[in-house]
Amino acid sequence: MKTIIIEDEKFAANHLEKMILKFDVGIRVLAKLESVEEAVNWLRENEEPDLIFLDIHLEDDLSFAIFDKVKVKAPIIFTTAYDEYAIRAFKLKSIDYLLKPIMQEDLNKSIDKYKDWNSTPKPALDVESLYQLINLRTPHYKDRFSVTVGLKIKTVETIDIAYFYSLEGITFLVTRDNREYTIDHSLDSLGDQLNPNDFFRINRQFLVGLKSIRQVHLYPKSRLKLELEPTFLQDVMVSQDKNVKFKEWLDS
Repeated sequence: MKTIIIEDEKFAANHLEKMILKFDVGIRVLAKLESVEEAVNWLRENEEPDLIFLDIHLEDDLSFAIFDKVKVKAPIIFTTAYDEYAIRAFKLKSIDYLLKPIMQEDLNKSIDKYKDWNSTPKPALDVESLYQLINLRTPHYKDRFSVTVGLKIKTVETIDIAYFYSLEGITFLVTRDNREYTIDHSLDSLGDQLNPNDFFRINRQFLVGLKSIRQVHLYPKSRLKLELEPTFLQDVMVSQDKNVKFKEWLDS
């Protein structure tokens, strides 16, 4: 079986690949693609795989934009952090999903389901209905996060969070009063759980809150450096491919 992974978070893509090969070392992961543009180009230039693992939120758009630009017949297993309402709709349309963080047992069941699905007549992929479901549903954003402190669990209100950052596969939550905690969420999944008016993913490492930005410094070649509160010890730069959207977010 040949498959591709379309996922904009490199750690998540690598982790998913390892789990796929753990299920069956004979499965070939032909490519790991990070954006709608990259996925479209690959699908146009290569033979279609047997199966696609597809994240919903990619760095440049919702992954449904892929289907507007290229015809895809391969079955799809979505990887998603969306709530149960959306997941039920995926199931009704005979399209499987993996809820992040992805567990090995769930992955195994999804691939087994693909094998059963592949041996019977294939249902049509109703992309437009799924797009409407995701794009138009009423959003529900997290009000708080649970964190572990020693042998205790406490909650942190979202309004008290300054920013999140990722280091060596671990996600850290930093509060506005400069307390730091590890959490069991990837930055990719957090992007779906937080109000986009309040938080912005500036690069692969940082998801910043609007109120944590003290200053924005303009560097040569239109590079943007953020001065955060609380202060982060290393330079915090906005990825150049996100500069325009970041400025629009500030302006909105």
